[in-house]
Amino acid sequence: MTEKLRIDLQILLPDLPHEADACVGRLVNELEGRNGIQKVHVRAAVGNMPTQLCIHYDADAIPLARIREVVQSTGAAISQRYGHAFWMVDGITHERRARTVADRLKLIAGMLEAEASAAGAVHVEFDRQQLSEDEILSVLAEMQVTPSLPRRSDGAADDHGDEAHDHVEADGHTHAEGDGHNHGKGDKHSHGKEGDHSHAHGGLLGPNTELIFALTCGALLLAGFLIGKFASSAPSWLPTAFYILAYVFGGFYTVREAYDNLRLKRFEIDTLMLVAAAGAAALGSWAEGALLLFLFSLGHALEHYAMGRAKRAIEALAELAPDTATVRREGNVQDIPVDALVVGDIVLVKPNERLPADGFVVQGTSSVNQAPVTGESIPVDKRPVADTAVSRERPDAVDAASRVFAGTINGSGAIEVEVTRKSSDSALARVVKMVSEAETRKSPTQRFTDRFERIFVPAVLVLAFLLLFAWVVVDEPFRDSFYRAMAVLVAASPCALAIATPSAVLSGIARAARSGVLIKGGAPLEELGSLNAMAFDKTGTLTEGRPRITDVVPVDGVTDEELLQVAVAVESLSDHPLAAAITRDGRERLGNATIGTASDLDNLIGRGVQAQLDGEPVWIGKAEMFGADGIAPLGESAAAAIAKLREAGRTTMVVRKGSRDLGAIGLLDTAREGAKDALAELRRQGISRMIMISGDHQRVAEAIAKEVGLDEAWGDLMPDDKVESIRKLRTQDKVAMVGDGVNDAPAMANATVGIAMGAAGSDVALETADVALMADDLRHLPFAVGLSRHTRGVIRQNVFVSMGIVAFLVPATIFGLGIGPAVAIHEGSTLLVVVNALRLLAYKDKS
Repeated sequence: MTEKLRIDLQILLPDLPHEADACVGRLVNELEGRNGIQKVHVRAAVGNMPTQLCIHYDADAIPLARIREVVQSTGAAISQRYGHAFWMVDGITHERRARTVADRLKLIAGMLEAEASAAGAVHVEFDRQQLSEDEILSVLAEMQVTPSLPRRSDGAADDHGDEAHDHVEADGHTHAEGDGHNHGKGDKHSHGKEGDHSHAHGGLLGPNTELIFALTCGALLLAGFLIGKFASSAPSWLPTAFYILAYVFGGFYTVREAYDNLRLKRFEIDTLMLVAAAGAAALGSWAEGALLLFLFSLGHALEHYAMGRAKRAIEALAELAPDTATVRREGNVQDIPVDALVVGDIVLVKPNERLPADGFVVQGTSSVNQAPVTGESIPVDKRPVADTAVSRERPDAVDAASRVFAGTINGSGAIEVEVTRKSSDSALARVVKMVSEAETRKSPTQRFTDRFERIFVPAVLVLAFLLLFAWVVVDEPFRDSFYRAMAVLVAASPCALAIATPSAVLSGIARAARSGVLIKGGAPLEELGSLNAMAFDKTGTLTEGRPRITDVVPVDGVTDEELLQVAVAVESLSDHPLAAAITRDGRERLGNATIGTASDLDNLIGRGVQAQLDGEPVWIGKAEMFGADGIAPLGESAAAAIAKLREAGRTTMVVRKGSRDLGAIGLLDTAREGAKDALAELRRQGISRMIMISGDHQRVAEAIAKEVGLDEAWGDLMPDDKVESIRKLRTQDKVAMVGDGVNDAPAMANATVGIAMGAAGSDVALETADVALMADDLRHLPFAVGLSRHTRGVIRQNVFVSMGIVAFLVPATIFGLGIGPAVAIHEGSTLLVVVNALRLLAYKDKS
């Protein structure tokens, strides 16, 4: 007999950075080869259920206890063997350096994957049997790359909870749930107290050492030139001595980079520049070589300074949360470090103070400025939760009017907040961590330019080598041919091309994060800007997601009270928006009437729920659920009630207890405020096709679609049907799926870009989406699309400029342009693309 076991993926692989990680594949492969296990697959997050591993096994061949033991031990073995680490580091100041660091790390035995970005982010996956984290840090230290010590709110995920327990579902599936998992040493940032961070590792003279060295090189070059030109009585060797010193200061960082590249058997721009400078010295043109190194080092230093601005825009997010919090513990009020806050603490927040942690309001009312996290421009009114015990038990279900986030700013009222997440796991901390990690994920254009460079640089070396022998064909001395070859080396170096895309991606992601939009890497940033089709979920996306009961239609002698008592008892166990509406409005209608206690809730995905009440089974859900999968069809009275409610445009739920149809409940959701304007703005931006996909009845879907201004509405869709709909759309064009990131996770995963709304209050939304709108407001979507389109434009401009300059300089140097003008134009183009990319930081939100 085949049985199923479902266990949270994070329970089995605690340090898993994301679901697409290779460790998931390793776990599936390991388990599928075991005796008694028939099939293993990953089940996407649905509702309040996180991503799970589903194991189909033969219960006659292997008992449940043994299968659980096998699964957990296999997961533990993989977690113990494969480590993940993420650091923000100092010492990576430009894209070529990031590439060098990543390639060097990949050469270490036991290193499975390594990525680095110009923003100073390093992410690695390694085999702990061959390699330790300390050894990785040692290799980084050899390259003068050291983990920085950011403030505690940088997004480290040290411990996501303390508990984990198993829950046996009504269908016989076993679900191991709980948020308790430890990212352990394999997935962390380095921490330290503020003030401990020494900037000495940025260079001999601090973080600006490279700029100081470049300016010193320029000063020595100028001194040598002036002495040679105007001090005729000075020794003849003095100008040369100044030029040699200029070489030392101008080439200091270039030599380091070239050395690291040569160890990797790679020829990069730094190597080409050194060859050209050495060639100039060999010809006795010390002044020209010193000028080359001065302009190159100055260009690099200014490039690093400009890129640092974009990096600081991300780091500024981590500075939003305060260092201390005022808490009430055991009747005493005390100030403690935010790191010391635990779930359940009561935090006192004075007027105009920043909130230290995520939680819900238990006392007081105020308006909170949530712009630092969600990008909302207007402060949001906050009130205490109605039931503290219920909110404590299910914090993710707390109403937005009572939920608050770390880093947001309190208004004029004093409030008390119960902490629901540690500082290291707050929405703000997770955003900072994810934005930092996003910098290591390359965009399609960046991958193209990387491939282009790997072909282009060797081609340049071959061309320069051939030009060394131009004197054989052209009547000129070897000195002139050698000089021309060195000039071509400088001219053809794809310096601007290397930084063109990363600088734009870094700036675009930083700008988006500042307005409450989390974009997870260059790929979704570019893809979002190229879309012309979008699919929208209905409930919670185009509608408020707060439906209300409009009709209670009992049948066959059942009373309104009996129908609502059964419905409320069962739906109070579910987190679905419709269930919440039935529970809330049903209790209000029932008043003080007694409500029974249901148990063994089973979520029949996309159809409804089943539970036990008074020893009888209860089904609540769509009319289509009845008459399928062994459930008896509806009686005539219930079917007639459903038809009438649907005709009126109501969302309908049938209630059956045992063999009796009790009746139907009609609900109505309202369109989101601003949804119509947001969709109109998207149409103006070029999104020509927008479709609503819904599990609701076609008539209900069409009514909402008409209200918000959509031409297409696809109703009556099960979750699998939504996935197929997205796949169908993808065969026609690139398409984004916009939803709440919970029930829509599978459809999002199959879209070109998955976009989740209200991600600040949903862990699942943050994890599953490519683009997460932190605010629960559709009006932020046009901003995200507009920024992405603008970023794509900047990337195209940068690539065009960088390649155009190379195309101009190569023939120009072949026909006589000197090294000095060539390097000046070359470095000018590099600065131009960086400055052009930094314009994205000033992008205006027009939505």
